[in-house]
Amino acid sequence: MFDEQKATIAIRFFERMLTHTKGIYARKYFELLDWQIKVVSDVFGTVRSNGLRQYTTAYVEIPKKNGKTELAAGISLIGLLLDDEPGAEVYFAAASRDQASIGFKVAAQMVRNNPKLNAMCRIIDSTKTIMKRGDPNSFLRAISADAGTQDGINPHIAVFDELHRQRNSDLWDVLKYGMATRSQPLLFAITTAGITGESPICEQQHDYARQVREGILQDPSYYPVIYGLDDKEDWTYEGQPEQFEPRKKPDPKDRRKTITEIVSVAPATGWYKANPSLGHHLQIDKIREEFLQAQNNPSQQNSFRRLRLNQWVGQEIRYIPMDQWRLCGAPFSLSSLVGRICLAGLDLSATQDITALVLAFPVDGEVLLIPHFWLPEHELHLRSRRDKVTYDLWATQGLIHTTPGNQVDYKFIRKTVNDLAKIYDIQEIGYDRWNATQIIQNLTDDGLMMVPLGQGYASMTAPTKEMLRLILDHKLRHNDNPVLNWMADNFSVRQDEQDNVKPSKPDRRKTSRRIDGIQAMINAIARLVVTPEYKGSIYDNRGVITDEDLYEEAF
Repeated sequence: MFDEQKATIAIRFFERMLTHTKGIYARKYFELLDWQIKVVSDVFGTVRSNGLRQYTTAYVEIPKKNGKTELAAGISLIGLLLDDEPGAEVYFAAASRDQASIGFKVAAQMVRNNPKLNAMCRIIDSTKTIMKRGDPNSFLRAISADAGTQDGINPHIAVFDELHRQRNSDLWDVLKYGMATRSQPLLFAITTAGITGESPICEQQHDYARQVREGILQDPSYYPVIYGLDDKEDWTYEGQPEQFEPRKKPDPKDRRKTITEIVSVAPATGWYKANPSLGHHLQIDKIREEFLQAQNNPSQQNSFRRLRLNQWVGQEIRYIPMDQWRLCGAPFSLSSLVGRICLAGLDLSATQDITALVLAFPVDGEVLLIPHFWLPEHELHLRSRRDKVTYDLWATQGLIHTTPGNQVDYKFIRKTVNDLAKIYDIQEIGYDRWNATQIIQNLTDDGLMMVPLGQGYASMTAPTKEMLRLILDHKLRHNDNPVLNWMADNFSVRQDEQDNVKPSKPDRRKTSRRIDGIQAMINAIARLVVTPEYKGSIYDNRGVITDEDLYEEAF
């Protein structure tokens, strides 16, 4: 059943009582967009035969900057002020304190902006609580998963913001099962798409919402809304907005008819399909600008697809655009680098696999690379056929050093490094601090400066992105080394929600892909960018990783 009066009351509350809180729209009353009208009307106007709300769970998935937080804040205030629920406990929930406080601050500012609402409430910023005057047991409060256990709560309405950041189902379950005694509870989740594997609870709700929406599952208590492109849809296609005749703003009593019109018009395509606010407060020029950046920078493609088009993406992405990498292959003379300062990176792989050393020379605004690789010579031809990689040919050409036996003999690596130190001015050698072996101590005893590096997001994001910048600016020169070319084509990164990246090392048991030379190059760049000889470093803007950062990364 649809109760027009209940839907109208909720819509009027938004448009006559609530104001925007930020930017050029601050303190201006809401004019809900079509998609927002539909969500608010459906959630608060769809009722059971006893007149209570039908939906106990709502899942709304939509890209950033479409007005999620404001919608969520308004719904939480409806639960506190309009539902007439005795002792209404309303929670604005999120995975972190900071995220939960964002929604609370928006709701609190909405209350402060309206004298009538302000008279009905008492805001306690220190505890992130809005109390309802006249009913001390009714309140709106921000809570988060990182604040510890939340057992014992009895939510009437809970709004869960950015569910994709939630790493487990603990807080979700506490909110859901704590509602058992409420007459018309509502667990309202609103989120952007996430990264596959990062949030099992959000993936579970996404899949469930999709199946309910498509009629695969029947659940009349669950309200699913997903705005976005399907995984197989072309993320580069701008598309067209919905096509409908302009209409006058209807009377609130006729909202249901408006909703019917909205869902019956020709559907939007491309970016407009994913962003129902596009063309309103979200402008197409901004999306185009971000799209061009994503086209030119592989590290931004997953972020664009996830945050702007609501496509779930994997943690791993191909990182180096090979057309740009090839443009960095112009030859240079090795003899011209004799005696020059360089920084080195060492990747000590398993003794049966490739070990790599890369020297990085800062020369006239460019970075010139000299790579060295080692493999055990035992069964090298068999390994080449098994992996379908021309190790044996590269060894014949002198591009790979071989050591006797079936394991890489680190004595040969030690000798080569010391020989190189007599030719070039090797300032430092960066290496994986978790893969330190006897050779590190040996090279230290030889007088070389060995610098341990973390391999997580905190340590690897800056040098990995700097490597990409050098490639795109054609400031990296690799002398068209075939082994390094092959590894560059294999290279991918893992990316987190904050766009931090780190090299994704292939499972050697499952694939013949190797990235050891690129990892060694990134280790070298990590040391290069903090030297006085290096200009234009991204460290100029983001600072150097501290011991405290490394501690947090490790533990």
